[in-house]
Amino acid sequence: MHRRITVVTAVHAPSAPFLRDAYASLCAQELPAGWEWHWLIQEDGRTDAVAPCVPDDSRVTFRQGRPGGPGVARTLALAYADGAYVKVLDADDRLTPGALARDLAALEADRTLGWATSRALDILPDGSTVGFPGDPAPGPIERGTVLAAWKARDFRAPVHPASLFVRRELLLALGGWMALPASEDTGLLLALDAVSRGWFTAETGLLYRKWDGQATGQAAHVDPAERTARMAVAEARARALAELRWEIPT
Repeated sequence: MHRRITVVTAVHAPSAPFLRDAYASLCAQELPAGWEWHWLIQEDGRTDAVAPCVPDDSRVTFRQGRPGGPGVARTLALAYADGAYVKVLDADDRLTPGALARDLAALEADRTLGWATSRALDILPDGSTVGFPGDPAPGPIERGTVLAAWKARDFRAPVHPASLFVRRELLLALGGWMALPASEDTGLLLALDAVSRGWFTAETGLLYRKWDGQATGQAAHVDPAERTARMAVAEARARALAELRWEIPT
């Protein structure tokens, strides 16, 4: 397995202009000697709007596919992921300096950890940032902890799924992101929590952009009937995995 971190980004036409900021945040990352990153950008659709925003860099690969939502785009990109680890980076978000190195250090030091997350800050349209209350203590997150907290907090995870860093084999074993119109990343997080210990870094690792065009800001995202169904299937999957007692090999 290559000493490489595959960074996976789903993008659609409205978010394409933000790719330049995401790219700048990747270029600012410093990794240990012998490690590198490879950025897979997968368009959720086939338009002419995204390609002009893709950086001209040999470390960047751009592909297109028929539209199916961000979870489908990210899972398609996994076909080309050849690194030991996969890092999520949404097209409109940015990594903070050192984010990749901190995630990598946590999982390289402990084979019992399957995934890592970090503190995230919202970036508001005026450029200011807002934190999330109730971050867990830094360090290991034991199996089942995320599901329990998610249920107690009205289906709000205690760590941000957009900051996920995960072992590639584990991500593939779980089938990638859930086939849902939204909350597909939360569904993956719950599945990871069901089968493996995780890690939380208290230092901010992700800047999560809030803007009018983001998918989670649309009315359909909070439709009560759909939201109930999404939460139900995500929970059922996590509980089924936990009952099977399958876990990441160490």
